[in-house]
Amino acid sequence: MFKVTDLRCEYQHNPIGIGERCPRISWRLDSDERAVSQTAYEIEVSNLPNFSEPYWTSGKVASSQSVHVELEELDTKSCKRYNYRVRLWNQDGELSEWSDIAYWETGKLEGEQWAGKWISAPLSLLPTDSPHLPLLRKSFRLNSSVRQARIYATALGLYELELNGQRVGDRYFTPGWTSYEHTIQTQTYDVTDMLRTEQNAIGAWLGNGWYKGQLGWQEKGAIYGDRLALLLELHITYTDGSEELITTDSSWQSAKGPIVMSEIYHGETYDARLEFEDFSTPDYMSRDWHGVESLEHGYDMLKPQINGPVRAIQTVRPTEWLVTPKGEMVIDFGQNLVGWVRFSLTGTEGAVVTLEHAEILDSEGNFYTENLRTAKQTIGYTLKGDGKETYEPHFTFQGFRYVRLSGFTEEQLDHEAFEAVVVHSDFEETGTFECSEPLVNQLQSNIRWGLKGNFLDVPTDCPQRDERLGWTGDAQMFIQTASYLSNVAPFFTKWLSDLAAEQRDDGAVPFVVPHVLGKEDFASAAWGDAAVICPWTIYVSYGDQRILERQYESMKRWVAYIQGQGENEYLWNTGFHFGDWLGLDAKSGDYVGATERDLIASAFYAYSVELLRRTAVVLGQKEDAALYSKLKEQVVAAFRREFVTPSGRLAASTQTAHVLALMFGLLDEAAEKRAAARLYTLLEESKFHLTTGFVGTPYISHVLSQQGMHDAAYKLLLQQDYPSWLYPVTKGATTIWEHWDGIKEDGSFWSRDMNSFNHYAYGAIGDWLYRTVAGIQTVEEAPGYKRIVIAPVPGEGLTWAAGTIDTMYGRVRSYWRLGNAGDFQLEITIPPNTTAEIRLPGIFDGTRVTEGDGTPLLEAKGIHSTSDGKAGVVIQAGSGHYHFCYKFTGHSS
Repeated sequence: MFKVTDLRCEYQHNPIGIGERCPRISWRLDSDERAVSQTAYEIEVSNLPNFSEPYWTSGKVASSQSVHVELEELDTKSCKRYNYRVRLWNQDGELSEWSDIAYWETGKLEGEQWAGKWISAPLSLLPTDSPHLPLLRKSFRLNSSVRQARIYATALGLYELELNGQRVGDRYFTPGWTSYEHTIQTQTYDVTDMLRTEQNAIGAWLGNGWYKGQLGWQEKGAIYGDRLALLLELHITYTDGSEELITTDSSWQSAKGPIVMSEIYHGETYDARLEFEDFSTPDYMSRDWHGVESLEHGYDMLKPQINGPVRAIQTVRPTEWLVTPKGEMVIDFGQNLVGWVRFSLTGTEGAVVTLEHAEILDSEGNFYTENLRTAKQTIGYTLKGDGKETYEPHFTFQGFRYVRLSGFTEEQLDHEAFEAVVVHSDFEETGTFECSEPLVNQLQSNIRWGLKGNFLDVPTDCPQRDERLGWTGDAQMFIQTASYLSNVAPFFTKWLSDLAAEQRDDGAVPFVVPHVLGKEDFASAAWGDAAVICPWTIYVSYGDQRILERQYESMKRWVAYIQGQGENEYLWNTGFHFGDWLGLDAKSGDYVGATERDLIASAFYAYSVELLRRTAVVLGQKEDAALYSKLKEQVVAAFRREFVTPSGRLAASTQTAHVLALMFGLLDEAAEKRAAARLYTLLEESKFHLTTGFVGTPYISHVLSQQGMHDAAYKLLLQQDYPSWLYPVTKGATTIWEHWDGIKEDGSFWSRDMNSFNHYAYGAIGDWLYRTVAGIQTVEEAPGYKRIVIAPVPGEGLTWAAGTIDTMYGRVRSYWRLGNAGDFQLEITIPPNTTAEIRLPGIFDGTRVTEGDGTPLLEAKGIHSTSDGKAGVVIQAGSGHYHFCYKFTGHSS
């Protein structure tokens, strides 16, 4: 038996407010049998949930495609719901039942007219330089019962909505951070059950956020604008079919709210005495409120939200209450996290309490904030004094593990009254990895928490100091690991759209996206290459061809920019580059590693050209594919002339130089062998410790495994002293550090200026853990795990490892265990409608392998073929659960 499950539209289950006119739908096959596949499908779309009148049907389509099926012929309208269902035929010609009914709902599509106006508190109430934040409200009356109601909203700044005294939705930091000159996202809310017959009221909180607030370490504010504004439409459909529209207009009112100050970096100051209790309820009397002013801002940049919303995902309770050597009260939450603290207390009117946030304690155990630079990360709360009061911030977030409390009385320090709220973009967690080494498992946890802490609407570099920017280099280094951990495709689709919008006319990519730095902060190698690397990675990981189609011109423009930069068009040896940022072979006091920057730039030039060539092939751009194939040859030839001696030695003798040359295929066969041998020698000289920085670290383990030096890769992974991935773990790290020695052996810190303890870049080792240790890979020819490779590589120091990835087709699992007597077990799960190539490690004779309950390998159901050779035993298999057993003949090396 088989059935159709897990219907999605644009990666989402039953989304409302999407912006795609021709959306894509995906589904999974569910079956306990082996070698199950789809041969045809049929899709029906209807405006009615009972499908009595189909709106559109695909008919029977002979295809195995079950992911990203684009409904090209469908003519969708704004603010409409579309129900859909799917059935399919399997490999035996059997027809499934119709799936459960799913739906999507369009938002106000790009280019649609808005009836609402941008409204703002008047300047007479809140001048542009006032730190105080406004409230907005409107009362309205309904004369009939409601069948359906939707709010479509956005803001200049951040907003939260209330309707009849209740918060609307569970999203935070709406409308998100985008390149506001080009895009402001809109959100859709189902408020049908929140409306009342007769009197109603809607309220809004506005915050500075990224729009008006301070951004960057130069303390610049109001980068996008100096006035906050709300835009909203409430669409009501009554049970009799009539409709009504409530919009932001001159009938709204405004007031100074209780948020006296709010900044992303600095925190929030809240005076509960200034609250307008129940201001969003119908019975509230607003005689003392002011009017509003309309702003002329335009609507052309408005687009429905692409990425998942920011939500409060979980809460963390304190693990310890400390009194520091300085006598300060500090809460330890046991985990470096991102969000805020929710707390409750009672006290006298006008009393002030303060919460300050930090990642770390110093060597003496005192609260440490110097690495925050100018960011204050402080919450101030003034009590109103009428019983129990509960507070959490609205428009700010902190990166912290420790919280220092000031102004609290002994009675107010109720240990049950404080909890940390973890906030980040809400994406489905898809990957797990664990193994026999507890320190590696903690490393994996740190990698995941690094993603949680730094994927808050944009891929930030750190969540605590006066930065928190979308650094392009960090994003491209980590994106492959992120795609294992979670479904980040919508997240990066939104961010890459901004990257393309922020590119200069000459194709240069800014250091950060959205771009909020200076006019010259553009176009570093390995940073700007995010324009090519990130879309290609999403394509390979999710089979998402649309992202290549939409980013293709951006990718071409970046390569064209590089081509025009060098002293000849095949090398990049001009301009500013970050180089191997934070490489440990840097000169004393320098942030940049010893590898020549022009070597790094030219290596990434070749890599981006190659990925662009592959993209052109996927998109059927034959002329471009030929052009970039030729350009790749020319860049590689120039690289060899410039950086490889006639005898085949790489001129730069650093780990990173050898890693890049090998990873990007820049050497001929003889030089490659010599470079691999030299890299191993360099590792021996460093006693198998890293000297790489941001550029070399993501690739070094992959290069070692590709060159058959798995022993060296495992030695690097399992080192516990500085510098290594596990050194921070031994020092109590719960996230990935920016520096290998953020905390030194003597307890001192690397620096005050550049020392984040939650900085995901070095977490890129997670890619190797999934791809090589667990052995789960996809292939470019059938991306998104349509074709799966299972090729685990056991290594000395681990006795078992397990990885899972919930792909668009279903769960892939790889688990291996090596017993003391050499008994090896490999358990694998391959989802329906996919096939797999399984490479059994440590054996070269398939007749010695059994499957399941002891069945000889060649007789096992679902296995199409096997082959033996230098690569070991290679199995071609269909979907299903498999359990292989044999005697392991030795570690791969």
